[in-house]
Amino acid sequence: PACGCSGSRARMVSLRLQKRLASSVLKCGKGKVWLDPNEINEISMANSRQNIRKLVKDGYVIRKPVTIHSRSRVHRKNAAKRKGRHMGIGKRRGTANARLPSKIIWVRRIRVLRRLLHKYRESKKIDRHLYHTLYLKCKGNVFKNKRTLIEFIHKAKAEKSREKSLNDQAEARRMKSRAARERRAARLEEKRGTTSEKVEDTPQDAPAAPAGEGEKKKKTKAKKAAA
Repeated sequence: PACGCSGSRARMVSLRLQKRLASSVLKCGKGKVWLDPNEINEISMANSRQNIRKLVKDGYVIRKPVTIHSRSRVHRKNAAKRKGRHMGIGKRRGTANARLPSKIIWVRRIRVLRRLLHKYRESKKIDRHLYHTLYLKCKGNVFKNKRTLIEFIHKAKAEKSREKSLNDQAEARRMKSRAARERRAARLEEKRGTTSEKVEDTPQDAPAAPAGEGEKKKKTKAKKAAA
């Protein structure tokens, strides 16, 4: 044909094979392969992977760089969201429990409380009996945060020390009264011993004669005198 454009199309060389081989060698898609337009004839002669590797080494076939997809705007918006921007009523799509489940809140809270109890038990600040009581109270949702748990521990320890001091005072009073009773008993025993010794030292009087013997003696004396 007389048209010049059709002649230029006839002279075009198909490089589909070279692109496919280059994508296999460079381990990328065919769209990422760049063929040097000034070296079309030499590239078209390459019909094996070895030839393609040589062209890559010479710089006639290149793997295009990754297209930059900037995240700067995303980072900027996320930083604003951390400050609370763009988080109003109009931006929320799910319910409050869907956005932050109540179970997640519970798990976080109970882990904080149990970690504190474990640390206090290991450091001997609370004994195992108080630990067990507080563990069950935490499970029963008695403490809403760590501060209330610490306050309860301080109150429980103060109450326990007060009871201990009261018991010690009562025991001291009991011991004192017991010692006083023992001293009193010892004094009484000593007095009884002294009294018995005095009784033993005093001389005993002669035994009194029976009631009828005196009259019999008098009658006997009178008879003798008459005789």
